[in-house]
Amino acid sequence: MINFNLRTQLSWRDIAVRSAFIIVTVAAIVWFMPRDMRISYKMEKGTPWRYADLTATFDFPVYKSDEALAKERNEALKEFKPYYIFDEDVARQQVSLFRQRWGGKAIVGGQLKIIISNRLNSLYSQGIIDTREPLNDDTTQTVWRVMGESAALTSVKQALTPKQAYEQLTQDAIIRNYDDVLKEMDLNEFIVPNLIYDSIHSQTAREELMRSVAPSSKIVQRGQKIISRGDIIDDEVYQILESYKKENDLRHESSGSNLALAGKALYVFIFILLFTIYLGTYRKDYFSRIRSACMLYALIILFTLLASLLVSHNVLHVYILPFAIVPIFVRVFMDSRTAFVAHVTVVLICACMLQYPLEFISVEIVGGIAVIFALRELSSRSQLFWTAIIFVLAAMATRFAVYLIRHGELTAMDPSEYTYLLICGIIVFCAYPLLYVIEKTFGFVSDITLVELSNTNKDVLRRMSEEAPGTFNHSIQVGNLAAEIARKIDGNAQLVRTGALYHDIGKIQNPIYFTENQSGGISPHEHLSDIESAQIIIGHVTEGLKLADKYHLPRLIRDLITTHHGQGKAKYFYINYKNEHPDEPVDDLLFTYPGPNPFTKEQAILMMADAVEAASRSLPDYTEQSIRTLVERIIDSQVQEGYFRECPITFRDIQYSKTVLIEKLKTIYHTRISYPEEKK
Repeated sequence: MINFNLRTQLSWRDIAVRSAFIIVTVAAIVWFMPRDMRISYKMEKGTPWRYADLTATFDFPVYKSDEALAKERNEALKEFKPYYIFDEDVARQQVSLFRQRWGGKAIVGGQLKIIISNRLNSLYSQGIIDTREPLNDDTTQTVWRVMGESAALTSVKQALTPKQAYEQLTQDAIIRNYDDVLKEMDLNEFIVPNLIYDSIHSQTAREELMRSVAPSSKIVQRGQKIISRGDIIDDEVYQILESYKKENDLRHESSGSNLALAGKALYVFIFILLFTIYLGTYRKDYFSRIRSACMLYALIILFTLLASLLVSHNVLHVYILPFAIVPIFVRVFMDSRTAFVAHVTVVLICACMLQYPLEFISVEIVGGIAVIFALRELSSRSQLFWTAIIFVLAAMATRFAVYLIRHGELTAMDPSEYTYLLICGIIVFCAYPLLYVIEKTFGFVSDITLVELSNTNKDVLRRMSEEAPGTFNHSIQVGNLAAEIARKIDGNAQLVRTGALYHDIGKIQNPIYFTENQSGGISPHEHLSDIESAQIIIGHVTEGLKLADKYHLPRLIRDLITTHHGQGKAKYFYINYKNEHPDEPVDDLLFTYPGPNPFTKEQAILMMADAVEAASRSLPDYTEQSIRTLVERIIDSQVQEGYFRECPITFRDIQYSKTVLIEKLKTIYHTRISYPEEKK
């Protein structure tokens, strides 16, 4: 059972580091996620529908096209009747004004004044309409004549325009006899509209007519299929799709962007939190190696960012994104379980941005699992090539299966998605150079790099083969032994083999001081004290680190150099010194390697293989018993001295290691059974 008591399981620093990873990752992902989840697809009339089957997720009206709606509204406006207010005061005011101006003039006789006044009253009673708002002669036959609180329909032809009223006034049979007088009178001044256009009531009436035209033609119900993949988009379907998109946009605008943002943040937080709990429970060491954790969270952020950009700009297809790179990188640099969990986390987060997440989740998860199974190690480009092929086949097969489940036929199958998956596979294979970038950025070492480092033509290895051939042969033998042990106990065989080649490179500086490089029985140690000899022997570790820095060897190789003797002693000179100085105190540090002791399984394997291989060269005879005794004695001594206390190796692993070493040494030295002598 997992213990969630943070105070007993984690320090406050651990809690702060993990919280920082969660907060930064969630904030980065949510920031770049699409701001809305509106429907986004490209379509044209007369072309096939390229997307998956579309089913209505809510009831929505099918809006009429702009052309159809405008046509219906124009038809409705034919029934529009504007409102005009009949102002009775206008006639009284204008007649009174006429009498005041011309009543005392000699040119206007009493009879003419009365005639013009009566004619004006008659014209105003008929109605002089306001022409500032033009009437449509084709459609407007009647208008509403408003008098006080009542309104009545009046034919437009019964009303007069100011021009018509003036002409009718001046063409009167009686008034025409006074042409000379009329020339001095400007009767236009007294003819003004008394039917005033009522813009408020008229606009209200116009809007009511516009509203009377329904903007939609029918209702599509929730769950109703709108269109299937491959169907031709005709005018009716096009309008339904446009209506669905419009209604969906309106729903998202009214649903509240803050709540939508909070939902996205919560969704992402849940998956990142679960991923962090997984790491804290099963892979705690990744948080102790901060670069490892940085790579995991960086990959999650990177691919969700790419998916966000693709969805936001509606370009290409989401299948073109190489999500399989996530499990590839994590599998190469870490482990399979973490690769799977990281891949699922990325896929599920990205799925919330898509309109059809089921197909995406199915295809990407199956493709990721296929990649993890196919790529157990990456030591050559061909492995990545076959991994990409397996990914493409698995993804295509899954997409085809989902298509058959949904459609049950092949006629409407869209090959474009399979093309995108094929392109994705090519991108996965071409991601090979990115391994180098990841290695240098986060401090990892891939199997490819280890294979390259194990090339004996490398400068430092070639130099060792020339200047310290005995050490070079010893390193090769140790690498073979250590690799066999690693395969047996699930260690990194390539790492321990490569590390074995470099573990003694420090001996290049003083090769003659090491037994394997001496010939003719001459040893320079005969002229040195035990302390001086011990310092030279111990110094091959520090000298090896200097060469490792010079040739830019990875940290993993440097750790194997420093730990292959751990904090052990140069025992030959240490024991010899104690025997020669029995009464003097011994400073153990003068004879002790700097260490540290092994802290990984591979380091422990190298220590065992190195000690056994070196000691096996001094055996007087090579029998199964002598080899077994040697292996048991050396490794049991290492266990008793506590060299393996800090590394994750079990007694079972140690026993398997002994067995491998015994069998390999028997093969190397060709041990044979002892034949019995014939009795005479």
